[in-house]
Amino acid sequence: MTRIIADISVSLDGFVTGPDPGPESGLGTGGEALHTWAFSDDPDDRRILHEATARSGAVILGRHLFDVVDGPHGWDDKVGYGAAEVGKPAFVVVTSSPPESVRLTGLDWTFVTTGLPDAVTVARRHAEAASAAGGKDLDVVLMGGGATVRSALEAGLVDVLTLHLSPVVLGAGTPLFTGGAPRTLVQRSVTATSTATHLTYDVLP
Repeated sequence: MTRIIADISVSLDGFVTGPDPGPESGLGTGGEALHTWAFSDDPDDRRILHEATARSGAVILGRHLFDVVDGPHGWDDKVGYGAAEVGKPAFVVVTSSPPESVRLTGLDWTFVTTGLPDAVTVARRHAEAASAAGGKDLDVVLMGGGATVRSALEAGLVDVLTLHLSPVVLGAGTPLFTGGAPRTLVQRSVTATSTATHLTYDVLP
């Protein structure tokens, strides 16, 4: 069964970037500390990263995050989805207008201009096709940014929420939560490593 999994790193004070994020500094001032765990040698960090990448049949991201990863200081042969892990799932970008060109032409990009629910539908089709081709269940991973994850949670589109809680206080930046309707979560796992606390919740309807 294909699940929709929101998976994002967050600071202790609830930010998914530091102040002033942009194409040249995607995580903002000090925000690189949020992803220390993804490049860690801690065996539990490596396992969690590998499992997340291995389950990805399709990945959803917002336009701002796309502009960062496809920008001149974004992903390359050494740094990409899943850090050093191998995996090139289909990528679905939620945007009001597709870009005129794409730098990372070696990846499978789909640009959806009709809203997040339609992007989830498209990503689910990609994941289900990859599941059938590979003979194992794969999921849709919603990697961000913060506004996209927040909108998906508020719209009831997320089945599982995975947070990588980094031991840093950023003070400002892009918040993951900004209010909205109450949401009940069921805690499924907690793994503490030397660089983060990895939390997984089921999101109830």
